[in-house]
Amino acid sequence: MTDPDAMLAVGTVMFLVLFGLVMVLSSSAVTSAQNNEGDFFAVFLRQGLFALIGIPLMLTVGRLPAVFWRRWARVAVMVGLALQLLVFTGLGYDYGGNRNWIELFGFTMQPSEFLKLALVVWLATVLADRANAFTDLRSVAIPALPVSGVAVGMVLLGQDLGTASIMIAIVLAALFFAGAPLRHLGLLVAGIAALAVIFALTSTSRTSRISVWLNGCAPEDYEFTCWQSVHALWALGSGGVLGVGLGNSATKWRWLPHAESDFIFAIIGEELGLIGAIVVLVLFAVLAVALMRIVRRHVDPFARIATGAIMVWLIGQAFVNIAVVLGMLPVLGLPLPFISAGGSALLSSLLAVGVVLSLARGLPTAAPGAPSAQPGPAPAPRRTSR
Repeated sequence: MTDPDAMLAVGTVMFLVLFGLVMVLSSSAVTSAQNNEGDFFAVFLRQGLFALIGIPLMLTVGRLPAVFWRRWARVAVMVGLALQLLVFTGLGYDYGGNRNWIELFGFTMQPSEFLKLALVVWLATVLADRANAFTDLRSVAIPALPVSGVAVGMVLLGQDLGTASIMIAIVLAALFFAGAPLRHLGLLVAGIAALAVIFALTSTSRTSRISVWLNGCAPEDYEFTCWQSVHALWALGSGGVLGVGLGNSATKWRWLPHAESDFIFAIIGEELGLIGAIVVLVLFAVLAVALMRIVRRHVDPFARIATGAIMVWLIGQAFVNIAVVLGMLPVLGLPLPFISAGGSALLSSLLAVGVVLSLARGLPTAAPGAPSAQPGPAPAPRRTSR
């Protein structure tokens, strides 16, 4: 029998994808026509194609046995690193100041999106055998950090701080759900924060974005550093409670760069108002609850770690994207999962949900008429103060 929490997660994801297609069409029509010889539907049709591929792929992947992921985890992370390495060859190219894309056979791809998923299953594999048995900081760091550090370092080398931050969150989430002591996780977070400050100070662009976020926009910053954040807030403010109506955004007329991708939440707020924005927030909250319920019911450490890391990835990325649009964080350039335009991001996110479904197949379900065949929530990972 199908697990109800998994069904809730799938239903929420499919609604988000369909809603995203509507908003991609609305937010991209103008720039799509200008960039594709009058074709208003070019971006939408491309996103729709990836949705038509991704949803059946998610459901197919969800039928794979859990042992499949453990068997192929190491191969997956090696393939992911190899694809990311192609970014620095002749196949790679810069976009928006980041060198994080490759072009193969006429198709573009962002390898780091698939490296996230490979990192999840690899971390779950190497941490599952020693879950709840961490004795010191070395035992926490050694299995997870070497390969993870290489993966994050390669993304940072391409100047993609937003994607690297989500990958770091995935690593920390995997360690948390594996039962690593909070004291040691705190030390890792402090070290990562120090390195992040150093990295941010090595780029004039990043330094200016952080300065504007902390101190506000000066008149000389408006046309450059502040342009996206200011117009995103104007879009949200002009939407009011009910919005200006679907398709009626003024901001999408080339006033807001990347309106169909990184800043699509601003268009949602403008066209559908506060009500539409709250609906999106509620949908991600429902997805978070469904995934957390699945995590709590998993007894197998591998399944618990992988599902928990995927939850932090998807919900954390949604939180960061929305926080950037609201001005609560400096501009990082992350898509809103399942909604923003971008084939690599959509496919990798749907594949991640497929992994969750695959691992949830092992959860017990109640028989018809029975009080409950499900165990209570799995005990939280044992943590020590050492």
